[in-house]
Amino acid sequence: MEIILIFIAAVMGLMIGSFLNVCIYRVPKGLSIINPRSLCPKCSKSLKFYDNIPVLSYIILWGKCRNCKTPISIRYPTIELITAIITALMFFKWSSNPFWLTATLISSYIFIVIAMIDFETMMIADIFSYAIGFIGLSVSFFNPYFSGAPLYKLAQSAIGTLVGAVIIWLLAFIGKKIYKKEAVGDGDIFLMAAIGALLGVEGILSSIIIASLFGSVYGITLLVLKKAKRFDHIPFGPFLSLGAIINMYSFIGINTFLFYI
Repeated sequence: MEIILIFIAAVMGLMIGSFLNVCIYRVPKGLSIINPRSLCPKCSKSLKFYDNIPVLSYIILWGKCRNCKTPISIRYPTIELITAIITALMFFKWSSNPFWLTATLISSYIFIVIAMIDFETMMIADIFSYAIGFIGLSVSFFNPYFSGAPLYKLAQSAIGTLVGAVIIWLLAFIGKKIYKKEAVGDGDIFLMAAIGALLGVEGILSSIIIASLFGSVYGITLLVLKKAKRFDHIPFGPFLSLGAIINMYSFIGINTFLFYI
């Protein structure tokens, strides 16, 4: 029975991933995420329902628009699959804590949108971070990673919000002094504050470490492939988002890193 529920959760994740693709494409352009219905960005033809089935339609159409034959970005099925996997994992882990499950799912979906938009535009809309921060504070009473009385849990969330913003602000300040240019965007400050609201101070520190590790690998890969130069900017939001999602599923406190060090 549990396997069936997890499968249903994954299918729902696929459908939600399809909607996230709409948000990722339209939000940076200032377009409505509701109207018009899904269409091909090249020929502007509305997609039939059978051409908009998550992942399956991409495979059937061989990754091309039925009307104009323009290749469809692999990003679309990838986001749908990632969303399905995250949805299934979070449901498997937190189905016994519905409030925290809801918070992790909604926050994960927003993190996915943030990550992809930041990759493509190097910008993070503050409204997304505000939403995650509000969620973190609102469900702090049910947060399994916070301990103590309800008000103490709320305090941990609030302190995490403040510390998250301060840490990134300090990194931005130090980076600007060293490199004589912006090293961290303002959007990262609000994003880190939001992560602090969800995961507290320990979650902030481990999320930054995870983000730094994956970000370094990404940056080095770009350098090796000569896709970027040494001091080129790379988006940090996607890696902070990844660190936060990992922590929401299985909290990796700073003590874990200290243990292995």
